[in-house]
Amino acid sequence: MTDTLLLALLIFVAALLYSSVGHAGASGYLAAMALFNLAPDVMKPTALVLNLVVATVGTIRFARAGHFAWNIFWPFAVTSIPCAFLGGWLKLPMTTYKIILGGVLIFAAARMAFKVADHAAGPKPLPLVPALFSGAALGLLSGLTGVGGGIFLSPLLLLLRWADVRKTAGVSVAFILVNSASGLLGHLASVRNVPHEIIWWAPAALIGGLLGSELGSRRLAPMTMRRLLAVVLVVAGVKMLASG
Repeated sequence: MTDTLLLALLIFVAALLYSSVGHAGASGYLAAMALFNLAPDVMKPTALVLNLVVATVGTIRFARAGHFAWNIFWPFAVTSIPCAFLGGWLKLPMTTYKIILGGVLIFAAARMAFKVADHAAGPKPLPLVPALFSGAALGLLSGLTGVGGGIFLSPLLLLLRWADVRKTAGVSVAFILVNSASGLLGHLASVRNVPHEIIWWAPAALIGGLLGSELGSRRLAPMTMRRLLAVVLVVAGVKMLASG
């Protein structure tokens, strides 16, 4: 029970921090579960279920605040949804999964630790073909690992100046929502591996998501808190790579 409650606390913190920047927290949940040595076949569906909870809240909050852009969202989503389903259906060897997930967690740590500047010049028009191909790649990676893909989409949108910070957050959280749902459907049988402790973890994620998305729709999370989370991601990522 102690481990369950400690993990619930980490899930709450991850949901709070991630949702404040338009993410649902899957890489944070996976990192926390890796620290507690949960089995990979449990980690993936559990992270996707928690993602659905937080991304639903975030999508509603950011959309109500006027930060969702359909014209940016749909070119990525239309190819990512079927690819996320395929990624969820595919079952990777244990070692391969740990190596890929370890790399994803370390990338997520870098993304959380360093803020990408919002360009004063304003966003550029979104090119359709690169967006379609990017969506497919991110959807496949999302389904394979159990992350929603937003941790990759948001820096892409900002670095290429396809959206400002607020629109990026609103689009990313909706992208995470559809990919998490599709990835879970693609491997629906894995839902039976979700542990009964989810009754503690889901409310923790929901409360964290509610608080974080409320803050995030008005201001970005403090960088100090994001960098502390990045340390956890690095530790968990290295642990996954070492055990792979």
